[in-house]
Amino acid sequence: MPELEIPTSELLFRFSRSGGAGGQNVNKVSTAVHLRFDIQASSLPEVYKEKLLALGDARISGEGVVVIKAQRFRSREKNTQDALERLATLVRGVTVQRPKRIPTRPTRASKTRRLEEKRRRGALKAGRGGLED
Repeated sequence: MPELEIPTSELLFRFSRSGGAGGQNVNKVSTAVHLRFDIQASSLPEVYKEKLLALGDARISGEGVVVIKAQRFRSREKNTQDALERLATLVRGVTVQRPKRIPTRPTRASKTRRLEEKRRRGALKAGRGGLED
């Protein structure tokens, strides 16, 4: 897996008041973090940009901007760190090279088990019919 580093200049942070628990603090301090990352304008290799855009993830807008909202913690620093980790996980997911699947054929025993189970289920369902006069 290649080591990728996203420069901080490519990240846009916005802070807002977070909902949920926090007491009086929640109404005063902007602790929720909105992290925006423009995929097209980034320094990522083209291969990863294409994979990210093809993901269909709800966090990726139609314009190709990743928007992550982090408000799990009560401090701005922890929420910022959480948003960065979630972005890293998203990007790391497309950098993983999955091994090519080698198609296999079902064994004779597995075919026999499948057909036997089909026969059993069919007999069970056939026996459910009501009595007709």
